[in-house]
Amino acid sequence: MTLPTRSYAAFLFDMDGTILTSIASAERVWTAWALAQGLDVATFLPTIHGVRSVETIRRLGLPGVDPVVEAAAITAAEMEDVADIAAIRGAAKFLATLPPERWTIVTSAPRALAERRLAAAGLAIPSQFIAAEDVANGKPAPDCFLMAAERLGVAASDCLVFEDAPAGIAAADAAGADVVVITATHASDHRVDGGRHAIGDYDGVTIAADGPDRWRLGRE
Repeated sequence: MTLPTRSYAAFLFDMDGTILTSIASAERVWTAWALAQGLDVATFLPTIHGVRSVETIRRLGLPGVDPVVEAAAITAAEMEDVADIAAIRGAAKFLATLPPERWTIVTSAPRALAERRLAAAGLAIPSQFIAAEDVANGKPAPDCFLMAAERLGVAASDCLVFEDAPAGIAAADAAGADVVVITATHASDHRVDGGRHAIGDYDGVTIAADGPDRWRLGRE
């Protein structure tokens, strides 16, 4: 498990599986939906992570199913199921050390659901963050990370992205950002092949100034 050695102007965080764990909640809701649609749950569930609900449903091409309507119903169910959502270890402490104007969240969840999950996990909600409804093309398209960098006033290539899902990693790569893979909620696997930087969680991760408007990660 390694951290990058260069400094960055901003830090972008996926939400689910990256700064909080909501897998149990999401998989309960999606399992019920998949069973109602006659899908094979074991095959289907791995496809839901890291992408917008409407795109997950749309790519199935189910006859008579309106992806927008179904996605809204799934979001409503997920809003009610937050009992076991929790922050990834060390995430709250680490986020609190970041310069407020130089970090944000970039999630495939709708804004209302993101705010609900962040509150359930006891995590800070940035004044601005990128949610599902903010972009025309969700992950793995780079749009969300490019938009986040623009809002923070920096180049995407000068951002460090924290991600856990293949779609998000691909989106960050396409945006030209560096990536740290969070392995807390998924076993370390092909996501960290090729020498990618990865950490299990944020316990002991520090940040320090490294010149004007630049910061570098380290370890306690």
